[in-house]
Amino acid sequence: MKIVLEPIFEADMMGCSFGFRPRRSAHDALQVLIGESWQGRRWVVETDIANCFEAIPRSGLMQAIEERVCDQAVLALLLLALLRSMLRAGVMEAGSLRRNVAGAPQGGVISPLLCNVYLHRLDRAWETREHGVLVRYAGDALVMCDTREQAEAALARLSALLAELGLEPKAAKTRIVHLAEGDEGCDFLGFHHRLVRGRTPKSAHLAFLARWPSRKATQRARDRIREITGRTWLWVPVEDIVKELNLFLRGWAGYFRYGNSARVLGQIRNYALMRLALMLSKRGNRRRAWGWGIRQVLLSPDHLGLISLDGTVIPPRPFRDWRGRTERRR
Repeated sequence: MKIVLEPIFEADMMGCSFGFRPRRSAHDALQVLIGESWQGRRWVVETDIANCFEAIPRSGLMQAIEERVCDQAVLALLLLALLRSMLRAGVMEAGSLRRNVAGAPQGGVISPLLCNVYLHRLDRAWETREHGVLVRYAGDALVMCDTREQAEAALARLSALLAELGLEPKAAKTRIVHLAEGDEGCDFLGFHHRLVRGRTPKSAHLAFLARWPSRKATQRARDRIREITGRTWLWVPVEDIVKELNLFLRGWAGYFRYGNSARVLGQIRNYALMRLALMLSKRGNRRRAWGWGIRQVLLSPDHLGLISLDGTVIPPRPFRDWRGRTERRR
């Protein structure tokens, strides 16, 4: 179903939408922030659509689909899939099962596409850029604005458009942020974004938008490392534990290395070393002298095979793509 529908809707999708689309990624969305901040848009509306997948009205979703799909057989199959998901899905409340009467099928391959189809109405309404530059990844969205007044107007417009769609922004995650030196910055797609000044003599006069793993993303990484090196793994062979740690570190760094992330990547790798050393100390009944485990790890020629993350970072630059290649100007 997705193979048939995706090319139909992809032809109309707007450039501000990046989530779950072919040849687009989270890093493409992040690079837009770099370019727009370089152009002076440093007032940011930060928001997250509350229960994005679950809250989409099925009647409105079918209307959005019917705008581009007229084949009644395909529409009937889609409606059947939505009805089945409504009957199967539900949540327990006060000991009873409450059925969902809205939302895209949860966990389905087609769910992200249906979400983009419905939110295309939001993207289309923002095409003129009158209220700033919208960057949307599924239910996460930022609007880059020139002034606070424009940001306030953008937030009001965004809330109104979502209300028309039967959706609403999460109050706890909706705010206006000014990207300025010394200010707190904002979080988006796992990264923390903050305006900083260059550290070298040649760049000391330049302020640019830097990004590194957010506190939440860093804590999740620590939690995963703690899980791999926890008590349940205590008697698993060391080489298997190191293999699992390396698998996680490669995946985590594979995403977060495209940023100003060298310090955080080093901290996460050191934390993995420390947890590995602590596990070795417990195995050797040296719980109070975990320095023994540290010596076992550090004195090993290759740190017991734990990969290094040094030299893997690619800092973002304006007028380049997220891989560091120069963009072609049209």
